Amino acid sequence: MNRTITVTGTASAKAVPDLVTLTLGVETRRDTAAKAYDDAGKAANAVAASLRESGISAVDLRTSGLNLRADLVWVEGQGQKVNAYVASTNLQVGIRSQADAPVAIAAAVAAGGDDVRINGLEQGFADASSVLARAQEAAWQDAVARAEQYASLASASLGKVVSIAQEPLHGAPVPLGGMVRASFAAEAMPVEAGESSVSASIKVEWELL
Repeated sequence: MNRTITVTGTASAKAVPDLVTLTLGVETRRDTAAKAYDDAGKAANAVAASLRESGISAVDLRTSGLNLRADLVWVEGQGQKVNAYVASTNLQVGIRSQADAPVAIAAAVAAGGDDVRINGLEQGFADASSVLARAQEAAWQDAVARAEQYASLASASLGKVVSIAQEPLHGAPVPLGGMVRASFAAEAMPVEAGESSVSASIKVEWELL
């Protein structure tokens, strides 16, 4: 029976991100369901229009989620009562220029007023293939180094590669707060690019000689 060794190599590669993914929410609280729904639609349209005016392409705007619910409160001796009706929706925004991000975000906040929420911001890559390729190459080198070390400890050497499997591994997003109420005068807040990383992991099996 042939002896084998299996190791996992991991690595990451960094680069300056070129894509900002912004998640905006619109939430309205009104006395009637119809009013809450109608005002949420108006606010969402105003936010989307402001983003398009800021140069965001229609293909980079996507509505996700729609909710209309009754906000219930407990009244002693009467049970549950409807306090208000709440309508909400989310808008995913892709901003392909770091320089445009602060102005676009400020414009969206101003357009939505007190009904807009910033639910998150992530920075990444429109096309991560080149960064991923660097991470994969580094992961392979890591696997080779580990395998050679263990083979040496076992008084053996590496032979032919028996199998290679890519392991799922994802880079961590860079968040910007969460559930920020935009009830303030909208001014451009800086969005610093920094660096984002893409990770890769590979499992390799070698024969031992």
